Amino acid sequence: MQSNNLFETTIPVAPLKLAALEGCMDLAKRVDEYIVDFRRNRKNMHESAIEFQGYLSNSYLIRCCCPRFGTGEAKGMLGESVRGDDIFVMDDVGNYSLTYTVCGHTNHMSPDDHFQDMKRIISAAMANSHRVNVIMPFMYEGRQHKRTKRESLDCALALQELMDMGVSNIITFDAHDPRVVNAIPLHGFDNYMPPYQFIKALCRKVKDLQIDSEHLMVISPDEGGMNRAVYFSNVLGVDMGMFYKRRDYSTIVNGKNPIVAHEFLGSSLAGKDVIVIDDMISSGESMLDVAKQLKDRKANRVFICTTFGLFTDGMEKFDEYYEKGYFNYVITTNLTYRNEELLKRPYYLEADMSKFLAAIIDTMNHDISTEGVMSPTEKIRSLIEKYHQI
Repeated sequence: MQSNNLFETTIPVAPLKLAALEGCMDLAKRVDEYIVDFRRNRKNMHESAIEFQGYLSNSYLIRCCCPRFGTGEAKGMLGESVRGDDIFVMDDVGNYSLTYTVCGHTNHMSPDDHFQDMKRIISAAMANSHRVNVIMPFMYEGRQHKRTKRESLDCALALQELMDMGVSNIITFDAHDPRVVNAIPLHGFDNYMPPYQFIKALCRKVKDLQIDSEHLMVISPDEGGMNRAVYFSNVLGVDMGMFYKRRDYSTIVNGKNPIVAHEFLGSSLAGKDVIVIDDMISSGESMLDVAKQLKDRKANRVFICTTFGLFTDGMEKFDEYYEKGYFNYVITTNLTYRNEELLKRPYYLEADMSKFLAAIIDTMNHDISTEGVMSPTEKIRSLIEKYHQI
């Protein structure tokens, strides 16, 4: 959390308002509770000034919705005035549980539908608000981040579209490729990572974890996630390894080249606990193959940490591999939708990001440096020190 001294000597950009769409309302409510708590427990030398009107509130959430006509078309609506406010529009483009009706037929909302609804709320707020910021934890079209053939660059186009609408800042988490910021180099784009929340969830559940180079290793399941593994291993003070994917580039299955094999690069895994860290589990096929290969190489326990658990092919394969002992826990964040089946699994752990996101919003509303919340290195080291003492 940012030092209170900065908050106590600065004023907010404008009154804070959170416009959360239905797809991320559960997360937004928890974030709202943390912001309310932060501000109630903070003494500010300027709190009697007119600039602090509305600074203390029982809730910063405003009513917003996107009702639909019978044809499936929709409109964005705000339930209260946002004139002069600092608006944070929140949406989870991966929440497929929501539905809407088109000419009597029920459709599940796709990322395209969520993104369109987000633009509708932005459009409704843009004319009179002081500033509009977008919180999109799971980056819309983030996996379509580069062009290799005659194909569209959807993520870049989406970011440019938001900026053309007048959005000031975009906040996301663990972007599949953070270089998508190159599409909007003159605008605000913040990409946050959840390593502290991962290790916190793991330490709470596993009481006999030995965090040293002789007993623990961090693994990247592919070459694209090396930066995550390098940071994690350095801050924990342990070794790292990686797999690289050999793909069949002569064929395309479900829009991608199928993986032929995973090849491992690294030191011996025998007897060591292993943390596998990546940005997402989509179908989970690749992650499960990595977990199996780690156990085949005599790894002790396998802990899978991913920011977004999508599980697009269901949980059956994960249940099977858990029963066979290929992994011990799967840790994902609450930044995107998790169905009830996942939450009931004995091997599932949640890394709660709501307090972290609340700190980000509160910091940006004061227009002060986010460095204090962006870098979790000291927090991780402090957590490990306390864990060892206990």
